[in-house]
Amino acid sequence: MSQLRAKLVRDTRGTPRRPHHDDMQRPRSQIIAAGATYHVASRGVRRSPIAYDDLDRTWFLQDLTKVVRRLGWRCNGYCLMTNHYHFLVQTSDADISRGMHRLNGVYAKWFNWRHGYEGHLFERRFRGKLVEGHAQLLELTRYVVLNPVRAGLVANAGEWRWSSYNAMVGKVPQPAFLTTGWMLSLFSNDPNRARELYADFVAAGAEQHRLLGRPVPGTRTRPVRPSSTRG
Repeated sequence: MSQLRAKLVRDTRGTPRRPHHDDMQRPRSQIIAAGATYHVASRGVRRSPIAYDDLDRTWFLQDLTKVVRRLGWRCNGYCLMTNHYHFLVQTSDADISRGMHRLNGVYAKWFNWRHGYEGHLFERRFRGKLVEGHAQLLELTRYVVLNPVRAGLVANAGEWRWSSYNAMVGKVPQPAFLTTGWMLSLFSNDPNRARELYADFVAAGAEQHRLLGRPVPGTRTRPVRPSSTRG
């Protein structure tokens, strides 16, 4: 799958190792990549909210739009929750740390100013995994948008306004920062059929969660540790 090929840049202080189940929480290897696809996430400090209302959420997505445009990223999926968020993003250069630092930093300053807070908004700069493999990428297309279903906030992905699901299935206009064509092409070359298959795929994941109480497991990923890059 050509879109997943990337030039890896590895820190000489360590070598990549087999990922552990908690690598998203405690990344070990210093791996960044140009032309790579990442599953990235960030959570409020002590699990506190990062958005209280629709104005916060709208402002956050505006900041995301600016980062995507500035760095030439391609955001293929997202879900903004109350105290965390998830993205599927592809970078042109090895600048995932730079972009995430900018996004979290700029939004945190605005959030603190609006609500009269001080200090850190996010518990760390970001958590991330380098996506490897067609099967794992497909699973992430539904894992990300099923976050509010797993949290018990809604019964199905379409009821949550702040994710890529409704744009992906054509129910709402596509946000400026979101790319839907590539993800849909994983399901079919026919856009209408692709939307139907994607909706069925997400619905099947939601049903499995209701039956088993857990998401479908994905395949292997490489953990990504934020570098010291500032942007």
